[in-house]
Amino acid sequence: MRYLTDRKRAVGMGSAKSGTAHFWAMKVSSFALLLLIPLFVFTFGSIVGAPYEEVTAYFARPFPAIIAALTIVVTFMHFKDGVQVLIEDYVHGTMQKVLILAMICLSYAAAATGLFAVARLAL
Repeated sequence: MRYLTDRKRAVGMGSAKSGTAHFWAMKVSSFALLLLIPLFVFTFGSIVGAPYEEVTAYFARPFPAIIAALTIVVTFMHFKDGVQVLIEDYVHGTMQKVLILAMICLSYAAAATGLFAVARLAL
């Protein structure tokens, strides 16, 4: 049995060099969502169940459209970063790269679809 210190076990394994960037991105997006989700619920909640014409008139105003767009973008970027960390922790090899690429593509596609929907309502 070899008696190695933690430092000796870690030597040669290298550094990920992106751990703090992911950490801060998640913290910043979490804080942004902490502010945006209640704003989104209060702006969107008042229009739920209204006719289409009233919804389009409501989202034609800048504040509700901007809040909805920001919420969509920040939510999917937070989702992308969180799922990427989960995949990096639990999946290894080629499948890890495939899943990370798939989740990045999925999150960007969902964000683009949401922004397109808000733009269609607002314009």
